[in-house]
Amino acid sequence: MPTGKIMIVDDEQDVREAIKLQLEGKKFQILEAENGEEAIAKMKQADHLVNVGLILCDIRMPKVDGVECIDYLKQNAPGIPIVVITAFPDAELAASLMKKGIKEYLVKPVQKEKLVGIVDKLIAAGKSVEF
Repeated sequence: MPTGKIMIVDDEQDVREAIKLQLEGKKFQILEAENGEEAIAKMKQADHLVNVGLILCDIRMPKVDGVECIDYLKQNAPGIPIVVITAFPDAELAASLMKKGIKEYLVKPVQKEKLVGIVDKLIAAGKSVEF
C-alpha cells in the first residue's frame, strides 16, 4: 500500500537510485526527473500536481535548473513541500530558497537516517494549504 508519491529531481541517475534505495521499504511511489524541465513536464501530466506529496530537488542541472524548477512548483503547486539536496552548499542560495518556502536544504551525501526522517516528517505533515 503506497503511502504517497515523491518526485526526485536530479541530473545524476546514480543519485536518484541512491535516494530510491534509501527510501526503499517505505512504500512510496517514486517519480523521477533528470532536470527541472522534465520535472515540470511530469508534474503537468496526469494528476501529479495534486498527488505528489513531496519533491526532492537538486539545484545544478542542465536545461532548467533547480531554482527555476522550484519557482515553477511554488507558483503552480504551492502546497507541495520541497527539499533541496545539493552537492554545492551555498548559504546565500539556501537562505533565498528558504524564503521561497522550501522545507529543508541538505548537502550530499545525505545520511539515510536524516533523509528518511525528513521525508517521513514532511509526508506525515501533509501538504500545507496556502490561501
